[in-house]
Amino acid sequence: MFDPLFQTRFFIQSDPMEQEFLYRLPDTWWSRTYEYAWCASFIEDTDIALDAACGIPHPFKFVLGRRCKQAYACDWDSRVLSTQSLLESIRSEINEEAAEIVRKGDYTETILSQASLTQLPYANDFFDKIFCISVLEHLNPNDMLLSLNEFSRTLKDDGLLILTLDYPTVDLNMFQSIVHNSGLDFLSETNFTLPADALHTDLWGGLYCFRAVLKKRALD
Repeated sequence: MFDPLFQTRFFIQSDPMEQEFLYRLPDTWWSRTYEYAWCASFIEDTDIALDAACGIPHPFKFVLGRRCKQAYACDWDSRVLSTQSLLESIRSEINEEAAEIVRKGDYTETILSQASLTQLPYANDFFDKIFCISVLEHLNPNDMLLSLNEFSRTLKDDGLLILTLDYPTVDLNMFQSIVHNSGLDFLSETNFTLPADALHTDLWGGLYCFRAVLKKRALD
């Protein structure tokens, strides 16, 4: 039976959203309210999960730490290793209240690492879920392929990669080709047509937000 949660498609304006996700998200994070609501619906308390290229002031990694069996997060930015730097970033980019929520919440369950997506410091077949939220648009095609290869390597055979990306920054034909070459497949129904009610911002020249659910390709 088809589950619309698993569909690969553009976000639309009527999709569920959460303005408060651990703390109130800035208005300039135009798509995160939708991305976090969708991604969070995949979290299970039995998961070993990764927030890949988690960002510094972004709250998804902390929520994973509270809701998963075991949570990991990595970012290329060295500030990810410093609690003080994390709190300073949240304080300056969000507000003091958000920093206090994180500080008082003692969100130490998430295991943080400084790492490149092209060379993840995790064992093969380790994760039940990998989340990669609004990251691929910052990578060149070669690094995008290397990252998806690493996600495939570190996912369990029945694991899922849940990702979002900005369009048209990422060409969707190129994205499909990279997925095909990475050893991953789309989990369920796909729709690459831009709908009339697609979530959109005029910021940065105009962007839409696309989502995809991937699985490891079954071996013949």
